[in-house]
This record gives sequence, C-alpha cells and structure tokens, in this order.
Amino acid sequence: MRLTNELLEQMPLDELKNFKTPEYDRVKVKEKTLREPTWLQLGAGNIFRAFLATHQQQLLNQGMEDTGIIVAEGYDYEIVDILKTYDELTINVLLHSDGSVEKEIVGSIVDYLKMDRNSQDFDRLKEIFRAPSLQMVSLTITEKGYSLSNSAKAYFPSVLSDFTNGPDKAESYLGKLVALMHERFLANATPLALVSMDNMSHNGEKLQTAVLTYAEKWLENDLVSPEFVDYLKEKVTFPWSMIDKITPRPDVTVQHLFEEAGLEAMSPCETEKHSFVAPYVNGEETEYLVIEDLFPNGRPKLEKTGIQFTDRGTVNKVETMKVTTCLNPLHTCLAIFGCLLDYHSIHSEMKDNELRELVKILGYHEGLPVVVDPVILDPKQFLDEVIEKRLPNIFIPDTPQRIATDTSQKLAVRFGETVKAYISSDDLNVNELKVIPLVFAGWLRYLTGINDFGEPFKVSPDPLLEELNLSVGFEFGAEAIDPTLLSLLSDKKIFGVDLVSVGLSDKVISLYQAMGTEVGAIRQTIRNVINEKN
Repeated sequence: MRLTNELLEQMPLDELKNFKTPEYDRVKVKEKTLREPTWLQLGAGNIFRAFLATHQQQLLNQGMEDTGIIVAEGYDYEIVDILKTYDELTINVLLHSDGSVEKEIVGSIVDYLKMDRNSQDFDRLKEIFRAPSLQMVSLTITEKGYSLSNSAKAYFPSVLSDFTNGPDKAESYLGKLVALMHERFLANATPLALVSMDNMSHNGEKLQTAVLTYAEKWLENDLVSPEFVDYLKEKVTFPWSMIDKITPRPDVTVQHLFEEAGLEAMSPCETEKHSFVAPYVNGEETEYLVIEDLFPNGRPKLEKTGIQFTDRGTVNKVETMKVTTCLNPLHTCLAIFGCLLDYHSIHSEMKDNELRELVKILGYHEGLPVVVDPVILDPKQFLDEVIEKRLPNIFIPDTPQRIATDTSQKLAVRFGETVKAYISSDDLNVNELKVIPLVFAGWLRYLTGINDFGEPFKVSPDPLLEELNLSVGFEFGAEAIDPTLLSLLSDKKIFGVDLVSVGLSDKVISLYQAMGTEVGAIRQTIRNVINEKN
C-alpha cells in the first residue's frame, strides 16, 4: 500500500484505526481551493506540514473552512516532485514525551507548485495571485531566505540582476514573490497579508523591508509605477509572528512504524540540494504560534484551533522571549558543543550533566534577568518546559548537526540582543556574562572542523563558511591568532554587537585559545566556565 488518495478510498477502516484521517471531502475541497484560493504557502518544509497544514485540517474537519492550502516551493524543486507522488498527502507524527505516538494523515494541502519561471506552475501562481479570494501568503523559507546582501552589505548578484531586469524577469526567491505581487496589483490591487512564519525576531518587518527594497529599486529603474509601491505600503500587510515547534528531519524509526502498518515507499530522500524529505513529518507535541492580527482581506479561523492572534507588541515580546532567552539560544549552544563533543542527538546531550548545566546557566542566569514578560506566556514556565520536557524528549530525533546549520545568521539575534540588554542595564554588567562568550568562542572553534577528540567532522552548511574559512591551518596549541578571527569579532551583523568595543573580545579569544590547546580542552573549558559561574 502506498500513501495516495486510493489508500484513503479503499483501505478498510479497521486498518486505518491507528491513524486520524481527513473528515471532509478532499475532492470538493480541492476543487473549491483551485477555483477560489485563500491560502498560499511558500516553502514545503517540515514546520509547515507538521504544524500549519494540520491546523487547517482541523478547521476543515469541523466544517469551519472549505478550502485547503496551495504550496509553492522556491528553493528545492525536487521536493515538489517527491511529494506530488503521494497525492499531496502527508502523515504527521506527534512524538509525545511519555512515549506515545499519534499519527494523522493530513489532506489539507491540495497542490504543490514550483516557483520556476520557465514552468506552467509559474503561470498558475500568477493566476493565484490575481485571485481576489486570496487572503494570505505565508512563508517558511528559513532566516537566510530574507537576506538580500552578504556580510559586507553588498547585494547578492541574483538580487542585483533582479533590480535591473524587473518583475518580468526576476529570478531570486523574494524577487519572484514581489513580481507575483505586481501581477496582483495590475489585476485588481486587492489587499493581501504576507505572513512570515519563520523562526526569527521581527520576521514581518524583515519581509516587508525586503519586499519594499525590490519595489523601490524597480521604481528607481522605471520598471514599475509609483502606484505599485503605494499599493505595497497601503494595502498589503506584513504581520509579525512567533512560531515554535521542533520538527527534525524524518526519522527512520518513524518510517519503520509505517512499514509495519503495510505502507510502502516511506523512506526519507535527500535531494541534490541536501533537503531531507519524506511523505511524513515527525515532531514534538508542544507547539506555539502567535500572530499579529493584521489581515486586510480576511483569514482562516485559526484561533479556533489554538493559534493566538494579538497585537504586534505582544508578538514581539513572545518572540523576543523565545528567540533571545528561553529556547533558541539553548538550542544553538547545544548544537555547537554537541558537534564538538561528537553527540548526534539533542536528547542525549541533555543527559550530559555539564551540557545540561551549561544551558541552565544560559537560560536561567543570563537570559531570564533581561527577558520582557509577554504576559500571555510565562517566561519561566516556558523555560522550565524547554529544559525539563522538550529538549530531553528521547522521541524527538533532533540533531546538533541540523541545528548548527546557518549559525552565522542566528548569533546576532539569539545572543546579541541579550548582550545589548546587559550593556543598557543599570543593574547588570556585561562582564558578568560567562556562557554567551563561551558560545561565541565555541562557534569559532567549531568552524575549524576539528572536534574535541582531534577528529575532523563535517561543518553544517552556512552561507559564510567560505568567507570565514577558519579550518585552514588549525593546530592544537598554536599561540598565534588568525587575523580573520580578530576582525570577525567586530562584525555586528554576525554577533549583533561589536565585541571589541563592548569589551568581550578578549574573553572570547581567551576561551577560543583555551579550547584549542589540546585534545579534551573543549570539555575542560566548559567545566571551568561552569565552576566559575557557580
């Protein structure tokens, strides 16, 4: 048996008893969605399929919505080719901390399209954007998807090319999105919400800045009218959001559950662009989504499924709490030192008393003193749940190697904001920080590609790897400091602050040198920091 529409139509109910299944007519939902699309999602990744698609299914099951979601993938087209072979069906697997497993066949996605300008899919996307019924376009394209320039603030070549060529020939991811918005403007200029649901602070603001940059450059080059820029500023909204759910790569142990149930072709695939995709997604039971309620053309009734809609200030407080103190910094800390100490799961790291103590100091002692209470979520309770329940969950097969991806794009927000808060505080001293400088030094040590046992390891993908290139010439015990490293510490785009000017660079360099003296020095440095803090 293969996960297809035929399975749902012909598989006996007793064989599907261990699966939740769609409680609506998928054929009718698909027909209505293709005729009157309301929700387009950009990015076919795990967080969308394991979270957003399941909430829309709840609304469909309850008869509160009658349209599904159309998904467009703009980075890895191979994902579309794979997922379409399963008739757009996905199995969502909730891995509860008590060991129980909950499986649901999700059918709320009605189509997958490629944002390939040379395909018929792109013509279909133009039709969708022209549709007055379209209420929102959500995005989960990762943090780096919003960057238009490199660390030197120079626009990427593809972005510069789009500025010159205009909406009819735009080829970059966001360039195509703005080009499609131009189609909507020309057709009817109907309002629309563009909603970033990526895991980063001020995500709506970052998306708005990128979109307006394209439009204003095109206006400068006389490629669009002033009215188009006015349309984006006056009738298009960019709600901020905070999303939180751990959805690691498809796990083979979950695959075996399906194979035991008689399902075929469930193996995860790695695409040429190194995306891991399967007809199922696995994730933790805990999930949060808080969205600024700013939808000028309507929206799904997602508040009925537990998603919270509020004002921008509250979203910002929740996001800041999570990203800068209560979750993301802990994740990045475990990712860096997990790779350096040769761990391959987050939950196993939480059994390491020293790493566990390290993230507790990071969260409770360095983060909570500067957190802003968002009221709708209690920071201490959130942090307690992260440390005691979520990170140690042995049924979440998340890896430090996955989380270490694109770390250069994450440090500024996940740690730099806390450093800034210490600098501006009348009661706190930035020199009291111990673990955050250790994380910065640990990342530099990580970039050498040599672990604490003297063995080489594969550094996770990062847009600045070639530029940083600290792996060249690394030797244990070397006293000289690479000039590249010294200049790097002043880079506000990476660290959020100039570590030299705020007085933390010497501490970071000292810790970096300590971790490079000999085999085992990373572990010993961690112990020293813990002992110093305690």
